[in-house]
Amino acid sequence: MLFAAAFGFLYYRYSGTWGTEIGGLAMSSAWLAYAVYMLLGAVRGFAFIPVTNLLVLAIPIFPPVPLLLLTLAGIAISSASIYAFAGSLKLAEYFERKHARHTERVRAALRSNPTAIVTAWSFLPVVPTDLICYVCGVMKISFTRFMLGVLVGEGAICAVYIFAGSSLLELGKRWLGA
Repeated sequence: MLFAAAFGFLYYRYSGTWGTEIGGLAMSSAWLAYAVYMLLGAVRGFAFIPVTNLLVLAIPIFPPVPLLLLTLAGIAISSASIYAFAGSLKLAEYFERKHARHTERVRAALRSNPTAIVTAWSFLPVVPTDLICYVCGVMKISFTRFMLGVLVGEGAICAVYIFAGSSLLELGKRWLGA
């Protein structure tokens, strides 16, 4: 409910400000708009920007199915990049020193069933998926199992956001006569 209210407020309050420019880009060249969205989706993980922020901006612009496919492709690129560069960030030593007990519990859980944990973590909107990408990269969890978990979890929650958001947007347009 809070998501719907925030989405409605942001869309109707600021659509005149930024919506015309972004919408104009999307109308001038769908492929260019898709490429820009995919690029933003691929690099947003390094700044720990949630994919939800991009979705709120993109729902009024793109049709739902292409948006879901582009979002999943961006998530795959972003998650794989974070996984690959996790060792370079050197945060593992910090967590081992500061939170040794918690770190060991997370390691044990990920060793026993990484796909289920990554899927659940990715589906929950209150925890950053990029963090589990980093942890799995540091722990050298199976890349295939890791990516399967991320794509299933993020795919499910993003599908809910996209299709519910598109439906709410259409409903709002009908109610307001826009």
